[in-house]
Amino acid sequence: MNIVPGKHFSITDPQNVNTVIYQINKTEKEFEENSPKFTLERLKCREQLVGNNKKKTFFVDTPKEDGNQLVILSFGQDKVVVNMGILNKDEVKISKKPVPVKFDTLYSEKETEYKEIKYTPNLKRPITIIDPVTTEEVKPVLYYDKETNEVKGKCKLKPYKAYFAFEVREDKN
Repeated sequence: MNIVPGKHFSITDPQNVNTVIYQINKTEKEFEENSPKFTLERLKCREQLVGNNKKKTFFVDTPKEDGNQLVILSFGQDKVVVNMGILNKDEVKISKKPVPVKFDTLYSEKETEYKEIKYTPNLKRPITIIDPVTTEEVKPVLYYDKETNEVKGKCKLKPYKAYFAFEVREDKN
């Protein structure tokens, strides 16, 4: 009998809501100086219909002894609800109130390309851009900048379309 390491938990999305969950990982000490302190890893999930709702089971491949910090994004029509959570042993605790999110709006009437997204050495970016309709990430195109001797990325955003972008930072307070 094979025992698969890892944990899983389930949530139920009501109609017209699509939830995605990211695990927050601290950057390895040897890379901290030239990279962000945190990276995000989107959790894989399996969906099944339960009446008019979707039951989603999320998987954490490598549970941490001190718990796995989670960012829970629930996309509804014209809004995103952001919650924080922690998977600790066999229990998931989710914040009772959504976290206040500071945000800026980018608007363009023509196709735009945003450059200079810094990457950690394993190519996971600290800023995540999500299409709120599909909840899929906008994947960057990597390129090598000869002037700075770095691998960078650029994302193409479509005009007249909303996107959700977020970054996890450490609060020094």
